[in-house]
Amino acid sequence: MKNAAMFWVGSTTLVLVTVTITVAMNFPFNWVFYLTLIGQVMIVLMVYRVLTDNYKTEKTFADFYEDHPIGREERFR
Repeated sequence: MKNAAMFWVGSTTLVLVTVTITVAMNFPFNWVFYLTLIGQVMIVLMVYRVLTDNYKTEKTFADFYEDHPIGREERFR
């Protein structure tokens, strides 16, 4: 994935972890509410950016996991 898509993944994760911390620390409701709304909008944008990212790979579902491509090992035996 390009850096733009990974930026959205990282920043959305950071915002949603911040929501969790603010709830645990009993921040005022309006802070938590608006931060939650921002997080929900960011989730939608993140999903859109990741799905529309121009990412190419030669791997398929037959390759199983990237760290253990059993599909290709079986083809070459």
